[in-house]
Amino acid sequence: MMLRTNRLKSALAGAFALAVGGLTAMFVLAPPAVGQALRSDLALQYRDRAEQVIDFYADQIPADDYTRGGLIQVAANLYRGQNFDWAFARLDSLMAAPRGDMFWMYPFTTVYFAGREHIPDDVRAKMRDIWRTYQPYRGDTENHWALYYATLYLMAEEYPNDPGETWYNGKSSLENRVEARDYLISWMDLATTIGQGEYDSPHYLKVYIAPMALLYAYAQDPEMQKRAEMMLEYIIADYAVESLNSYYTGAHSRLYEREIVAPWNRPATAFGWLLFGNTERAISGESFILAVSQFRPPDILHAIATDRSEPYEHRELKRTRHRMRNSDIKNAPVYKYMWMRPEYALGSSQGGLLQPIQQQTWGLIWAVDEPVDKHNTLFTVQPHSSPHELQMYFAEHAGFITEIVVRSKTEYDSPDKWSGGSPYEQVVQHEDALIALYNTPEGARFEHMNGFLSRDLEDFTEDASGWLFMRGGDALIAVYPLAPYEILDAPGGDSRLYSAARQNGVVVQVAPAGDYASFDAFKEAVRALALTTATVPTPRVSFTTLGGDTIETTYGEGYALNGTPVDYSTWKLFDGPFLQAEKGSKKLLMSYGSWHRELDFESLTTTEYVQ
Repeated sequence: MMLRTNRLKSALAGAFALAVGGLTAMFVLAPPAVGQALRSDLALQYRDRAEQVIDFYADQIPADDYTRGGLIQVAANLYRGQNFDWAFARLDSLMAAPRGDMFWMYPFTTVYFAGREHIPDDVRAKMRDIWRTYQPYRGDTENHWALYYATLYLMAEEYPNDPGETWYNGKSSLENRVEARDYLISWMDLATTIGQGEYDSPHYLKVYIAPMALLYAYAQDPEMQKRAEMMLEYIIADYAVESLNSYYTGAHSRLYEREIVAPWNRPATAFGWLLFGNTERAISGESFILAVSQFRPPDILHAIATDRSEPYEHRELKRTRHRMRNSDIKNAPVYKYMWMRPEYALGSSQGGLLQPIQQQTWGLIWAVDEPVDKHNTLFTVQPHSSPHELQMYFAEHAGFITEIVVRSKTEYDSPDKWSGGSPYEQVVQHEDALIALYNTPEGARFEHMNGFLSRDLEDFTEDASGWLFMRGGDALIAVYPLAPYEILDAPGGDSRLYSAARQNGVVVQVAPAGDYASFDAFKEAVRALALTTATVPTPRVSFTTLGGDTIETTYGEGYALNGTPVDYSTWKLFDGPFLQAEKGSKKLLMSYGSWHRELDFESLTTTEYVQ
């Protein structure tokens, strides 16, 4: 196979430097607790899972069924060197009517490179000519452009001297390669200085990993290959630190409704299984691309993703996607907070319109033994819908922009939706206590608040104190609604905490079951907490948590912790025990105890050391 082997190998003793096209990666012996045996074991386990992913797609379609199968199945069979008659017949059929734009580009490019050793010259010529006859749409989101430019870069690099008339856009190979390279580097610089715009998406993680995996595996330029490898580590580290048993937890930029209510169904889970092996087996076409790329995650990422023996606090700074109207700020900052425990993860952002359509502002996910089809989550949402929001991020005319969005995102204009940001929402959090406030004006498209109550919750109790008590796995949960509510049936056997009050909110307190002798003991402890709430003229809360900290917040005025105002302007790009990065630095330091690994995008170096 014309696939690179893993160019960067972990040091087993002492230190050494490996030159990669003038780029240097320095490694130092990992901590003795990790050791060579564990390193070898992790490598073997990862390779076994990667082979399972490849086999899944290579053997998925019967070789005599020429009517089924997509480009990933074709790529898998060519990669395995099997079923050539089926593979080339199916490829020919798929090439007859290409569609999907940038979502066609990356699996088609995977076929070309993963199967390159076995593709006859006439088929290769036909595959090349499609880049002349089919014009893929570039799209308008961050993941669209990552896919578009990564694949265009690879194909232009593969045919470096072809003139403009051989390309769908009339640009020469050189022009396409330069444009693609410039965009990819500018995107990497933006992500490593002020954060991603499509931040921490459990759905779209796959289409950031896939283009970087393709560049890592097949880019001829050592610098671009090195950049791609570093971005893979960067993106995976961002996921690893907020993952609980491979669930992507916390606040998210984009998430589909079916994935919000059933966290294991999120596409990110397929990478959790492949990379870390700490969940039930999950496989996707994009995890196949990573599996054949020969990338292997550094062992420190495995440690960060799988060690939940101690609770930890983690902060992040992200950004909104580019705003084109209705805002004085092109990329508003997104402040994310995470409290991670082995029993559950509670995470949030500050609220507001941080991402159009599919934002999740806050969420609680608890661990379960059998994750498939479990609705192990809790959250609230103010179901905002407005052309003003959509015009902030999309170019269409206000008169029909909502109709255009609803054609593909049907939930956007629904009063019952589970996703979406709201300009009338403010969320603050400290450790496992959270306050969400809503101040919706009269006449808004939807004025109410929705809360998701899972069918998998146990011991649900409406207490005379005003608290709602419930249990999710080993997470003991208390929710205090600020305004009158009713509990309605929701699809799938779940329930909806519905409140029509425009000035509204919830106080949420979570605790591990192991900290209390009984559920009743937890209830008693929560009832005894100091809590003051009001909804007029605007919602406000003062709450002393189970940990003894006092959170005070008024809608529109930020919040104070133990009497000290919280200053978001001091937040780093990453700030926690496992990840550290300063805003604007183009660096990321991964740490696990005394074991460290630093990515420096300024010098394009990776350094691993013990200190």
